[in-house]
Amino acid sequence: MQRLITAAIGTPLALAALFLLPPAGWFVVIAVVIEIAAWEYLVIVRPRAPHAPLWVLLVVTPLLAVALSASAMPGVWPLAPEASLLIAATLVSVGLGSLILLSRTPLEEALPALGALAFGIPYFAVPIASLHLLKRSDPWLVFLLMAIVWLGDSAAFYAGSRWGRHKMAPVVSPKKSWEGATAGFLISVAAAAVWSFFRLHRVDPALLGVAAVTTAAAQIGDLVESVIKRGAGVKDSGNVLPGHGGAFDRMDAMLFAAPVLLLGLWLLRIDGIVIPR
Repeated sequence: MQRLITAAIGTPLALAALFLLPPAGWFVVIAVVIEIAAWEYLVIVRPRAPHAPLWVLLVVTPLLAVALSASAMPGVWPLAPEASLLIAATLVSVGLGSLILLSRTPLEEALPALGALAFGIPYFAVPIASLHLLKRSDPWLVFLLMAIVWLGDSAAFYAGSRWGRHKMAPVVSPKKSWEGATAGFLISVAAAAVWSFFRLHRVDPALLGVAAVTTAAAQIGDLVESVIKRGAGVKDSGNVLPGHGGAFDRMDAMLFAAPVLLLGLWLLRIDGIVIPR
């Protein structure tokens, strides 16, 4: 019941922010939500590197998200995409390595700290930028993403609870089943078909393909968060959302799905959908 109540309150608020706020306001809202998820991530990984400067993730993540968003908007970012990629790679390798060295992180914590930061920064920054760029292109694309992720997640949860017999990843997430995953996949693709019919006035096969890959990415993202939590011996990332756990628990699928949807739409160039290049 708590799960349904939280969804009934949170979904209208998310849609109101999506359709009523300008792109900059939407960016701020998304950045705040994902920063909360990033904070919960740091709480989970902190015991592996308690003396490392992991707080840097919270500072760099929104800055990188701004840079990624700006670099994808024509006339906003002064550097060529190739130069931007080189700078980003240099900051990850040289920057994080230097940070761990100069902060005198204990040797036994160096590798866990590097892993937590090198994975965590793009893990949270790229979805912020992706959701912002999707909103700038067309708020209905974010609506499509929400339908794929949230309807698929709900279908997987309820179908798995009722009919789940074959465990999908018993070591990582014992409650997830192949029956639930299949139901979530089918509902997500069906939702994309309905969206395509009403927004594009046709059921576009390419869009259904992107939706299929996106819902698969969402389910993998859910499992990756479970790997992180189970590896740290944690059940929920937090309790800010009754029935859903923490912000990290709620956003885990979106963290993978948002970049995959944006990239898929960008690569396929579906007629009727314009993505900044």
